[in-house]
Amino acid sequence: MIKHWDHFLAPYEQAVDELKVKLKGMRTQFEMQGTHSPIEFVTGRVKPIASILDKANKKNIPLDKLSDEMQDIAGLRMMCQFVDDIRRVVELLRKRNDFEIIEERDYVSQKKHSGYRSYHLVIGYPVQAIDGEKKILVEIQIRTLAMNFWATIEHSLNYKYHGRFPKDIELRLQRAAEAAFQLDEEMSQIRVEIQEAQAVFSRKKEGNNSE
Repeated sequence: MIKHWDHFLAPYEQAVDELKVKLKGMRTQFEMQGTHSPIEFVTGRVKPIASILDKANKKNIPLDKLSDEMQDIAGLRMMCQFVDDIRRVVELLRKRNDFEIIEERDYVSQKKHSGYRSYHLVIGYPVQAIDGEKKILVEIQIRTLAMNFWATIEHSLNYKYHGRFPKDIELRLQRAAEAAFQLDEEMSQIRVEIQEAQAVFSRKKEGNNSE
């Protein structure tokens, strides 16, 4: 049994804080170059204790094995405008040398039965503490805004129905997932026009701010 949760979770919180700064910095570099950033924004969180205990119970993970067997105690999400941006972000992360990619799961091209789409990376991130280095497992989810909207709704309904969706809700969610993906596909077809419009808007905004 974990007696001091604050002590246990501290390195996970440190990992999330550090990675948020680093991954947001990638977006800033694109902005400084005046080029399209495949990263729209980055969020992160440490899983609440109640959620950790619930998942450990469902997955039969002993509490003394949490650090090794639960991959998403620390989690980050990287949002993209376009589906193609997901691949680009993955390639950028593969080139980094400040963490190790341990596992990749592609739910974009191989969606889950529910309709869920996202790209997951599990990384080993070294946290520097006063008693030495500790490698933390962190899950990074990379998805479009449309995928994230669907996943957020599905997650809420999952809590309501405890993972046992009525058949009509399950079918509606699957159709909604396909509709969200079709939206992504349509936006990808006109991405050049979208990016040109965004660039014009950005220049106009900067001009207004300088006046």
